[in-house]
Amino acid sequence: MKEYAVGIDIGGTHITAAIIDIVSMKLIDFSLHKESFDSNLPVNQVMSIWEKVIRISVENSKVKEIKGLAVCMPGPFDYTNGLCWIKDQSKYEHFYGLNVRYLFQGSLNLSSEFPILFENDAVCFGKGEVFKDATNLSKKVMAVTLGTGLGACFIDKGISIVLGELVPADGEIYNIPFKESIAEDYVSARGLLSAYKSITGKNLHNGLELFNLAVAEDQVAIKVFEEMGENLAEVTIPWLKKFEADSFIIGGKIANASRFFLESFNKKIKESGLEITVSVSTDNEVAALLGAASMLYTA
Repeated sequence: MKEYAVGIDIGGTHITAAIIDIVSMKLIDFSLHKESFDSNLPVNQVMSIWEKVIRISVENSKVKEIKGLAVCMPGPFDYTNGLCWIKDQSKYEHFYGLNVRYLFQGSLNLSSEFPILFENDAVCFGKGEVFKDATNLSKKVMAVTLGTGLGACFIDKGISIVLGELVPADGEIYNIPFKESIAEDYVSARGLLSAYKSITGKNLHNGLELFNLAVAEDQVAIKVFEEMGENLAEVTIPWLKKFEADSFIIGGKIANASRFFLESFNKKIKESGLEITVSVSTDNEVAALLGAASMLYTA
């Protein structure tokens, strides 16, 4: 018997939805649908976009019955109760303090009993990577998502670890004190654009613009990516050692630019004496969606 859930990956600038067979943990063909949007739009406009994407995904899948929604959300967020605590992060400015579970119920006309589960976006990505490669189910894995912000998760034998001395508070590294502020100010799209501006005085609109400059052999753009790779290593090395991670997986939109920062990252890792498998996800979105749906896994 097949059972299905909607896997939803919500980022600072996009929403992706797909229908997942939660018995075989496979994505249903033609169901993946994605749209970019401004998350600082009024709440009702954002919810209208989310609703449209979910309905298109369900319609394209031809699936008749959905068992639940499984949602990857960036933090800070109360994942148990569905409350958004994102503030001063240049995204979801109007969602602070709102119950996103109630918003989904209202926009999709769902009953209060219908399962709507939330998880950290980086945890979803990490869990999805574990489900994609069964050998990871026996390992300690640290995964990061590099995008609008800096996400992280620590997974031991398929279970997300957020408490204890082996991981930072709540399993998060974005707010770890680093250099003159916190890690996310250096390892994120914002950090990249800030570093580029500090050297050139030029304001770029987004990470893709910077990536295109690097592809065009702009030496400052390349240098900025390389420095981010070094910063990522400096932020993660202490926790890779404490957690005794077997592997480290890099995801998020900025992972697509890994050719410009992976070498500098690996160099720092080697210099630290760590022996660890480092990989870059080739399908961040699918991993996040599978990781979200694993909350409703029924096999």
